[in-house]
Amino acid sequence: MEGVTVDADRQGPWERFAWVMGVVWVVFMGFPISSAVHADVSVTARGIAVALLLAYAVVYIAGYIWMIRSDDWGIAARRGLTAIVVMIALMAAAALLVGPGALGAGSFLLSLAMFSGPVRASLFFATGLLIAEYAALAIVLSAVPNGFDEYGVLFMPPAIVFVSVGVVRMIVAAQERHDVIERQMALVAERERVARDVHDVLGHSLTVVTVKAELAERLIDIDPERARAELAEIRSLSREALAEVRATVAGLRVARLGDELDAARVALAGAGIAGEVPADPSIVDPRHRIVVAWVLREAITNVVRHSRALRCEVTLSSDGIVVADDGVGLTREAIEHGFRGIRERVAAAGGTLRVEPAGPGTRLEVRW
Repeated sequence: MEGVTVDADRQGPWERFAWVMGVVWVVFMGFPISSAVHADVSVTARGIAVALLLAYAVVYIAGYIWMIRSDDWGIAARRGLTAIVVMIALMAAAALLVGPGALGAGSFLLSLAMFSGPVRASLFFATGLLIAEYAALAIVLSAVPNGFDEYGVLFMPPAIVFVSVGVVRMIVAAQERHDVIERQMALVAERERVARDVHDVLGHSLTVVTVKAELAERLIDIDPERARAELAEIRSLSREALAEVRATVAGLRVARLGDELDAARVALAGAGIAGEVPADPSIVDPRHRIVVAWVLREAITNVVRHSRALRCEVTLSSDGIVVADDGVGLTREAIEHGFRGIRERVAAAGGTLRVEPAGPGTRLEVRW
């Protein structure tokens, strides 16, 4: 119960079949009904008492199902209390007609009480009801000759129901807490995914846009036509980045290795870096291409933005990718903390990432 109504097709086993757990106990109504049938009273009194106890069982079943299908525990508490009041009235009327044997139905009140509200309130309510039942039994049996000898067994079922149903109630509460934590963790993971994807998309795109804007600024006086072409490409890149961000937030974006290879060539050329980038993405195992595409995007972004390299080489293989440049290299701290997005993607896909100095530059390698 979480405050919202769940469609039948999306209900879990508890929401769909919990009523069975409550209804199955109705077989034990046979004991108070049998006691009513064999009571030493008139036929009319026995008949009315049996009818009252049958009505008691019907109210219990209806109340239990009505209660567990509530949208939240507050509604369940109100429904459960209503059913309990009606059941107490029916049971008391039957006991007045046929004697203490009808009080054997009292255990069903505890079953409802255990699910009448949040777990702590339900446990207090059920405990109070159990004490009240025992007090009522003690008072009634003390007024009946040989009452404790003949009906003393009635003290046992309430205790059994209290313990067994109480354990179930606490398990349900623990499961609810687990579900809440699980949903929160899923939400955090989704937020991190979106943040990582947006960072990867914007980091790459804005880096290329910045490089081209600087180039256009230098060309505007000496080569206006070339500057105009660069500005047009900046506009196109901006639109693509906007579309990618929208798709990423919607959870629909998938990086394509062929597109990233083309983008890498454009980015390196725009930054004045001589790039050796393969043209054929099919060499990479299809299972790894999406992750390799993300790795390539992030690696080229770092080369363009930070390396001050003159040359960058990208090598693809069936089981991975290598990106090497001859720039100024990265600090150990940057290597350890600057590739979080790539590390998470590669680790999730079962691969390994290595980033290390390579002479005057940096070498990034991903393998499966």
